[in-house]
Amino acid sequence: MLTLLKQSLAYGWRRLCSRKLYIAAMVVVPVAFAIYFVDLMKEGLPLKVPVSVVDLDHSQLSRRIARNLNAAELIDIRHSDLSYSEALDRVRRGETFGFFLIPDNFERDAVGGAGATLTFYSDMTVFVPGTLAFKGFKTQAVTTAGGLVATTLTSMGVNESTAQSLLQPVVISNNPIGNPWLNYLIYLANSFIPSVLALMAMLMTSYTICDEIKRQTSPQWLREAGGSMFIALMGKLLPQWVIMTVVGFFCQAVLYGFCHSPLNCPLWHMLLAMALMVMGSQAFAVIVCCAVPNLRLSLSICSLTGILTFSIAAYSFPVPSMYPAVGIFSYILPMRYYFLIYADQALNGVPLYYSRWYYAALLMFPLVAMLPLRRLRKHCLNPVYVP
Repeated sequence: MLTLLKQSLAYGWRRLCSRKLYIAAMVVVPVAFAIYFVDLMKEGLPLKVPVSVVDLDHSQLSRRIARNLNAAELIDIRHSDLSYSEALDRVRRGETFGFFLIPDNFERDAVGGAGATLTFYSDMTVFVPGTLAFKGFKTQAVTTAGGLVATTLTSMGVNESTAQSLLQPVVISNNPIGNPWLNYLIYLANSFIPSVLALMAMLMTSYTICDEIKRQTSPQWLREAGGSMFIALMGKLLPQWVIMTVVGFFCQAVLYGFCHSPLNCPLWHMLLAMALMVMGSQAFAVIVCCAVPNLRLSLSICSLTGILTFSIAAYSFPVPSMYPAVGIFSYILPMRYYFLIYADQALNGVPLYYSRWYYAALLMFPLVAMLPLRRLRKHCLNPVYVP
C-alpha cells in the first residue's frame, strides 16, 4: 500500500507541476488577496470619505457646521456645491458619496425656535463609504441640534450642568468585547482571507478531479493507485493540502504577527483549525465531485457555495436570526466552524474544551467524503465527458 501511495503521490505532483495555473490558484491568488486586503484595511477603517456641502444659508452658524464636518474623522468635504441638483449630479457621477444640505435662513430659524431642518443624503450603492458618510453626517446633525437646545436652555436661565443632564439624562458606557478598537481589519480580514483560501481549495480539488475525467486520463490515475479511489485521492489532494495549509499559515502569520490581531489562545489552536479547514474544504469538493462528476457543474457548485460562504457563514449576521431554510446551510460549510473556532479561541480565549465540537465537525468532512467514493470510482473507470 505504501508503494501505491508513493506512486500516486508522484503522479499527483507531476500533474500539479504540469500547469502554472495550479500554483497561481493555490499560492498567488490567496497571498495576493491577503496582502491587498491587509493594505486596504491597514488603518482599520476607510477614512475621509469624499462628500460635498450645500450651504444655502451662508451664515456664521452654517459655516461653523461646515468646518466641523470637515474636521470629522470619517468624511472629507471635497466640494461646496451651490444647489441640491448640482450635489446630486456629483453623487451620480461617483465623485462623492453624499452631501449635507443646510437650508436658507437656517440660523434665523434655529435661533428663533422656528424649527430649522438639516438634511443629509448618502449613497448606499457602495455600502461601506455610504454608511460612513451617513454616520458622519448624523453625528454632526445630532451634535448641532444638541448645541442649539443647550444654547436655548442656557438663554432661558438654566445652568449649564442642568442643561447637559436634560440633553443626556443617561450616560452610556460602551465596552466592545473582543475588538475594543472597533477595528474593521480584525473583523473582516480574519473571515474574508480564510474564506478565499477555502474557495480556492474547493475549486482546485474539483478541477483536478474532474479534469481527469474530462481528459479521459482517470483510468491511468486509478492504475497508478492500484485501482484504489482512496489512494488516488490521497496522492492528488495531499500535495495540494500541504501547499494551501502552508499558505494558510502564512496568512495567519500576517494577521496575528504583522497586523497584531487578537490571539488569546495558544497559536497551535488556530494553526490546527486552518489545517482542518483546508482539509474540510477539499472534502466538501470531493463530495460535490462524487455527486456531480462533471467539470463545469462541479466548478459551478463549488464557486456558488464558496461565494455564499461570505454571507451565510454568519460573519455579519447571526444564524439564529436567519430564515431557518437559509440558516441551516451554514452548517454544511467548513468555514462556518473555522469562524466559530476563531471567535472562541482567538477573540474570546475560551478553554479548548468548549470548542472541541467545532474541530470534530471539521474532521467529519473527510469521513463523509469517503462514503460516496464508489460512485466516483465508477465514473473514473468509464470517463464520459458531458460538455
